Amino acid sequence: MGTATSSMAAKFAFFPPNPPSYDIIVDEATGKMKFSDVNYQRDNVDVLKLSTNRGNEIAAMYVKNTSASLTVLYSHGNAADIGQMYHTFFELSVHLNVNLLGYDYSGYGQSTGKPSEQDTYADIEAAYKCLEEMYGVKQEDTILYGQSVGSGPTLELAIRLPHLRAVILHSPILSGLRVMYPVKRTLWFDIYKNIDKIPLVDCPVLVIHGTEDEVVNFSHGKRLWELCKEKYEPLWLKGGNHCNLELYPEYLRHLRKFISAIEKLQRPRNVSDQKPEEQSDQTPNNADQNEEKSRPSTDCKDKGRPSFGHREKSRLSTDSRDKARASIDKREKSRRSIDRHIKARNSTDHSEKARNSFDRLGDMVRSVGLCNVDCLKQTAAEV
Repeated sequence: MGTATSSMAAKFAFFPPNPPSYDIIVDEATGKMKFSDVNYQRDNVDVLKLSTNRGNEIAAMYVKNTSASLTVLYSHGNAADIGQMYHTFFELSVHLNVNLLGYDYSGYGQSTGKPSEQDTYADIEAAYKCLEEMYGVKQEDTILYGQSVGSGPTLELAIRLPHLRAVILHSPILSGLRVMYPVKRTLWFDIYKNIDKIPLVDCPVLVIHGTEDEVVNFSHGKRLWELCKEKYEPLWLKGGNHCNLELYPEYLRHLRKFISAIEKLQRPRNVSDQKPEEQSDQTPNNADQNEEKSRPSTDCKDKGRPSFGHREKSRLSTDSRDKARASIDKREKSRRSIDRHIKARNSTDHSEKARNSFDRLGDMVRSVGLCNVDCLKQTAAEV
């Protein structure tokens, strides 16, 4: 079912730039990989190829900032690739004083495979694994940044990292289907069910959205912020649309403010980070406290201990109740079995209806590109 869902969603959710905006070549002088079609190549940028657990090889770029204490893992918008995002990533690294890893989804840029929901989850997992193993970045020093469609893999990874430092959602979606229709229930064939995942994120979350977003309605970002456990002051850019938020002075200003606040917060601490002596020091104290607490409880039990006869009557009464309960349980199991059979039949009917309506929905949703790069260039040219 998961594969079918991902395959159906891929029909309308992904728009890789065609052709890709870059190629990867090997520099003869250094032996390092670099982008062939990017002006002003930077010495502090590593170009990478990473293997995913779904058999694809994805392209990535890592911007090193020697004075940074935090690292941003950036999942870009729909109709973009990291060649187009190259200078944006570099500028964010400089202005926010962070290291930054950006990557292309399967089927985007020079990444192999075809894009799907499940592949993007494997893609961001490979990118995060690279940060851990190649650059020694810990999750408590990592900020996940998801833009538009990138909010999907971002939140999927965020709910699996309990010590994550923070999350940034830029023009995020509640779910793929909700971009087109304000449905109240999550349907089985929907993609990127962010509305169900955001309440499970334990770290601070910053949401950025334009109030005049014509692709992903402003209500998406607002609702996600309302559902956050740890809300940070959101950035609602008045008049901003889906494509031009980076052009607003408030954008960088608010991001810098957020990063500064996150740096000042106490660093989330893994149990494994705790020193052995600290653990051993705490154990005797806890044991003593538990022992002291248990003594009065034991005394009460001694005073209130019933006679043997009373215990026997209680045991017989309990046996009778257990037998009655077992009989009720059997009847309940029988009813549940019948209910499941009926529900399964109804579910099949609903699935058939969903499949029939999906094709009609697909043509409409395919026209929606969740992107930022092409229209951003146009807006910048006009300015």
